[in-house]
Amino acid sequence: MPKAFVHGVPETCALWQTIVGELKRRGVGDVELLSPPGFGVPTPTDWQPTRANYGAWLIGELEALGGDVDVVGHDWGAGHVYGVLSERPDLLRSWAADCAGLIHSDYVWHDMAQAWQTPEIGEQAIAALTGGNPEERSAILAGLGLPAEVASSIAAAQDDEMARCILGLYRSAAQPAMRELGERAAGAEHRPGLVIIPTDDPYAGTPEVASEVAATLGAKTLTLEGLGHWWMFEGAEAAADALVAHWSAA
Repeated sequence: MPKAFVHGVPETCALWQTIVGELKRRGVGDVELLSPPGFGVPTPTDWQPTRANYGAWLIGELEALGGDVDVVGHDWGAGHVYGVLSERPDLLRSWAADCAGLIHSDYVWHDMAQAWQTPEIGEQAIAALTGGNPEERSAILAGLGLPAEVASSIAAAQDDEMARCILGLYRSAAQPAMRELGERAAGAEHRPGLVIIPTDDPYAGTPEVASEVAATLGAKTLTLEGLGHWWMFEGAEAAADALVAHWSAA
């Protein structure tokens, strides 16, 4: 069965290189790395970077893979997975995702997201992240906790189009959009799910909130104690073991 990995913002598929290596060592080779438009890959003509359009994009990718996919999402990639859960769960054999707090009824966007959602302030804030030269952008990403090699690869792909896509995506997801998405996902057909909970991730609510969302989606949980937003590096071995077990049980 195909395994599809979807990264988030402001990332590229370089994010997955460590965990893909761990999966290969466990005999898992049928991995597809899906990059949302604008994030390491070009955008289609007249692309409007909204949450709904990104959800539709992922649905199209899963259809192209023939359905019955084991999908894994991180950050906004997780948000796109929750979009599939709300619209086309039939395309999934199983799913795993972090950032479950995004679709909790009480979720409040983190400070940077709220800045991006604010006209003019958002343009200034995103320029600080994706502007400058590649070395400056890489230093910012490394400062946020990404390994230097991965930070450099992602920084090379950051440009004005990625900035436009980030602003459009976050502005389309201002509340109540995400809590409404959570309600639709909870009410849709449940597929075998795994909510990944790195306890020190500052962007997606508390572990308790993530566990509550997992319960509403009929999903199991994987708690990664002491790990943060970039759990797929320091926690690669534990996550790979958990994903293999999750896929085997689906």
